[in-house]
Amino acid sequence: MASKSVFVKVDRPIGFSDKSHAPYPINYGYVPTVTGGDGEKQDVYIVSDLINEPLQSFEGKLIAVVHRADDNEEKWVATTENETFSAAEIAARIHFMEQYFDSTVRLI
Repeated sequence: MASKSVFVKVDRPIGFSDKSHAPYPINYGYVPTVTGGDGEKQDVYIVSDLINEPLQSFEGKLIAVVHRADDNEEKWVATTENETFSAAEIAARIHFMEQYFDSTVRLI
């Protein structure tokens, strides 16, 4: 199966911090053309060993969906074209946020 390309507008770059969380260890953003389950733009975690600087935007491949049993939305996970991650590796990278939810990582 060919990977699906996704364009992400980053609104929470590496280092971003809000009132209730420690600084973001990865880039996080949204797909401007897709509406998520909460009625807002579809959120995306950007997981990569090659990217360790804050981004403004990102284009890469969609590799997983994070299902939240206790929320009305799912999160997508994207990475660079040449990287792959297991569900466990993804879960570890997004734990900073997903620890507050009953979530499961499903590879696609």
